[in-house]
Amino acid sequence: MSEDSYFKFSNRVLLVPMIAVLLIWTVFWVEIRFQVNLNQYGIYPRTLKGLRGVLFSPFLHGSIEHLYNNTIPIAILSASLVYFYRSVSLKILLWGVLFSGLLTWVIGRPSYHIGASGLIYVLASFIFFKGIFTKHYRLVALSLMVVFIYGGLLWFIFPLKEDISWEGHLSGFITGLLLALFVKAEIPSTKKYAWELENYNEEDDEFLRHFDDHGNFIESKDEILDSEEKPFKITYHFRKDKTKDKRK
Repeated sequence: MSEDSYFKFSNRVLLVPMIAVLLIWTVFWVEIRFQVNLNQYGIYPRTLKGLRGVLFSPFLHGSIEHLYNNTIPIAILSASLVYFYRSVSLKILLWGVLFSGLLTWVIGRPSYHIGASGLIYVLASFIFFKGIFTKHYRLVALSLMVVFIYGGLLWFIFPLKEDISWEGHLSGFITGLLLALFVKAEIPSTKKYAWELENYNEEDDEFLRHFDDHGNFIESKDEILDSEEKPFKITYHFRKDKTKDKRK
């Protein structure tokens, strides 16, 4: 697939992040409007009841600050995923939620783990590592942008604060790395010029024939022979001097 057809904008680039943001804000609005607390639907590690949080926890948030901090990253990273890896974007989102949630359920502390931050770490980790593994210059540039903008997220995969689910962050980071390793994404083919091909021969290159061993420009032998074979034709035009007729 060529780069022009691969890096092509579609409505999904805007639709997916809009749906994700709308869902998490709608759930939070329902909690505020009807004065209900849905935290019990989060992930509670190593309990059968806590498994339901694998699906529900990304939509639950404990405060407006928690929700706001997750809104912008989930919008930017999901849009980047759909634009640059659209062939596997839905797969990454679904598997990311599932596997990161299950890993949190296994390694987490006995408490309710809620929030979309686990999915954010999945997306950031996948986009970074996948770009590095593919070695495509545009995808590597995207990886570097993720590091530049969200590199500080790395610190929160460690137990720095009691009220932060570092287990969910770590699970998302590991899940994104594994998905980058094992999920095959369609990568655009980079355009190769003639001199980049393995069977390239400098002696057959028409352009390089115009230069000698010292890099000086020379005309090709064919052009010299053509110029020698062409006969010169000189045409003379005689014009009558009208001044002499007037003097007479």
